[in-house]
Amino acid sequence: MTSTFKSYVLDQLSRAGLRIGTSFSPGDIIIHDDAVFSRLLRDGSLGLGEAYMDGLWDAEAVDEVLFKVLDAGVADHLPRDLALVFSMVRGRLLNMQRLRVREVGEKHYDIGNDLYKAMLDPRMVYSCGYWANATTLAEAQEAKLDLICRKIGLEPGMRVLDIGSGWGGFLQFAAERYGITGLGVTVSKEQAALANERTKGLPVETKLLDYMALDGQFDRIVSVGMFEHVGYKNYRLYFQKAAKLLKPDGLFLLHSIGGHISTTHGDPWTEKYIFANGMLPSVAQIGKSIEGLFIMEDWHNFGAYYDLTLMAWLRNFEAAWPTLADAYDERFHRMWRYYLSMSAALFRARRISLWQVVLSPKGVRGGYRRVS
Repeated sequence: MTSTFKSYVLDQLSRAGLRIGTSFSPGDIIIHDDAVFSRLLRDGSLGLGEAYMDGLWDAEAVDEVLFKVLDAGVADHLPRDLALVFSMVRGRLLNMQRLRVREVGEKHYDIGNDLYKAMLDPRMVYSCGYWANATTLAEAQEAKLDLICRKIGLEPGMRVLDIGSGWGGFLQFAAERYGITGLGVTVSKEQAALANERTKGLPVETKLLDYMALDGQFDRIVSVGMFEHVGYKNYRLYFQKAAKLLKPDGLFLLHSIGGHISTTHGDPWTEKYIFANGMLPSVAQIGKSIEGLFIMEDWHNFGAYYDLTLMAWLRNFEAAWPTLADAYDERFHRMWRYYLSMSAALFRARRISLWQVVLSPKGVRGGYRRVS
């Protein structure tokens, strides 16, 4: 079975334009141990990622190898694996996002501010940049922050809520450039501490708080790169909560990675090593969840820019690795490289997207004016 499966996988990789051997071009794959094939058969994407972490295969450009695999649809021709079945069953039976609200904060965002300072832009924005007129990561992130501010029509004195506010980059920018006051919430204690340190002296605050515990009224709400942690069983509750927090004439901007088909689970490797209990919403799931609560004013897809953002993060991470190596081992190094490379490949192959959705409770009188 394994030898037959190996031959089949090699045929599929060849069809994807990949050469397999000891040293080829950056976009080809080097297999050090045939155990890769048994892991792939048993655990699918989880096995492929773990095999890379364990040094069983290599490539000079991991992102390009994974792009070729995704673009050719290799995974679509492989049998369903046990890790995927387990993820699907768990997603159906349990509501992990509410059972373990702070798990993703503890396992991902709390692993070390040194890592994120080295990898991200000066404002420490951990979401897709807007590269329309940008040439650097810092420019792309500032452009994205300004785009959000303009889309929701920020004005001095407005009170803004940021659900999943990270290290405070958006609220800092909005306070400095648009004169707002704001509250951010995160489930990461490391993010909350550093965010408050970085925004000291500004009329904004970051709280270590689950979004369901929020109260009050806000002129504007944003949520940037957090909805991927909500879970399909909670999408409706999330939007109901946002609707209660937003003033009747307010605007809510949702910035989220999205999948092109509706699912009830995440990717097994990503769930285990990167974003615990994470999953991507679909257009249909978002649409159904906002019915009767919000009117969709604008839907903007700029997922292709996430490829550029992730590759910039990867370059920063690799350049900083000599200063990070004492705090993180080599298996982590390979894991993080795989995470950034795989994510870039998914966006490059247009398997997933990045959406900014502007929502209003009652509709903007006279119509919403789109900005870009």
